[in-house]
Amino acid sequence: MDRSKQPEVGGLEASLLQLMHAHNQSSIQLREHTDKAKKDAIEIAKRVSALLVDSVDGGVQEAFITEKRIEMEIRALAAAIVQFGKQTDQWLAASHAINTAIKEIGDFENWMKTMEFDCKSISAAIYNIHQS
Repeated sequence: MDRSKQPEVGGLEASLLQLMHAHNQSSIQLREHTDKAKKDAIEIAKRVSALLVDSVDGGVQEAFITEKRIEMEIRALAAAIVQFGKQTDQWLAASHAINTAIKEIGDFENWMKTMEFDCKSISAAIYNIHQS
């Protein structure tokens, strides 16, 4: 009976070895397929990441350029404001000087009228004294 079981044992061992070999081959192929899929996914993730970074960098770079332009315009406007402030001060000083001169002319005019009146009064007094 042992002899009749031996061929079955040998056949069973061969079948188990064949099953193990098939399982190992299948595991190797599955591992290779998984590794390839993993590498592909990593490569795609790198490409997506690079595209996202480029997209964000482009927006950041554009914002940076716009910020620099705005800063330059602010500096130019600040310089213009200072210049206009100086010009306004000059105009104010000039208008004050003109106003003072006009007041002085008015004062001189009043003085001249007073002098004219006084001269007429003196002249009338002298004429009256001379007539008497």
